[in-house]
Amino acid sequence: MRNLQDLKELLSSPKKIVITTHHKPDADALGSSLALWGYLRKKKHEVKVITPTDYPTFLNWMNGNDEVIIFNKGNEALSQKLVDEADVVFCLDFSALSRINELGEIIRKASAKKVLIDHHLEPEDFADINFSDTGAAATAVLIYKIIIGMGDREHLDTCIGECIYAGIMTDTGSFRHPSTNKEVHLIIAELINLAVDISKIHRLIYDNNTETRLKFLGYALLNKLVVIPEYYTSYIAISAAELNKFDSQTGDTEGLVNYALSLETVVMAAVIIEREDAVKISFRSKGEFSVNEFARKHFEGGGHRNAAGGKSSLSLEETVKKFKEVLPLYKEELNQHYKAEKLIC
Repeated sequence: MRNLQDLKELLSSPKKIVITTHHKPDADALGSSLALWGYLRKKKHEVKVITPTDYPTFLNWMNGNDEVIIFNKGNEALSQKLVDEADVVFCLDFSALSRINELGEIIRKASAKKVLIDHHLEPEDFADINFSDTGAAATAVLIYKIIIGMGDREHLDTCIGECIYAGIMTDTGSFRHPSTNKEVHLIIAELINLAVDISKIHRLIYDNNTETRLKFLGYALLNKLVVIPEYYTSYIAISAAELNKFDSQTGDTEGLVNYALSLETVVMAAVIIEREDAVKISFRSKGEFSVNEFARKHFEGGGHRNAAGGKSSLSLEETVKKFKEVLPLYKEELNQHYKAEKLIC
């Protein structure tokens, strides 16, 4: 990997290090952060993980979770102090400082060396050392490769392996996305050799629902799923009142968009959710249709070709209206991708 020598030199003596990741961390974001935390602690560095916001409780089993500092839970001053005193700040699983909210400007102004480790498109040029690989299946893949590249295979253990596995498993959609290549399976084989219990991790993440979350899921699919067959598109729009009705917690809407995408006639799906600060949108697609480009052009977002996010300052109703109004621009493209998805040979 490029820049490994620079990183080796930077970490050649004990440092004060801060690791951060994106708003509302998922399993790849938190798993990558805590895997790196565990590794750097073994290298005798002083390490803190700061997340901009909270994250789903089904990730709380990860080793190091109790040490995580959540910025917007009254830890703003502490976070500022830690970043100001840091020698190195690792930025994981995001491509632009805007993805970490108020923490972004604190890090931008920090004197610490900044290291970006990410796999999203179009990274912002803010890091001193950059490990940006859009071909990587997950940021957790890059963490694994960096540890190996640093010559520290012996520092890998079950706890670090569990965090890496969680990141890879979720970002590949349980190994069904096109990003699941030979390298991914070889890494997973190595993690199994570290006694990582892959079945248990799958249960902890996917079979750990509350009763209210399941009822919310049923409500959303029964009452809110809209299919637009002429555009091979589906969407689910959820209001703040509906979230409150089901006492929705962080992570409760995660994966909802995949149900909309699972319809056999759908190429693109969206979940549009009314939040306090803006309307947030999750996009998913099949095949070669790029929701990354769609989100960037129309909804201030981006991400990957088949998985992206966006936002809107409009009302929920106006955002849905805008989404439906731009679909005719993609009618022919969506039709072509639908036909292509039906062809195997």
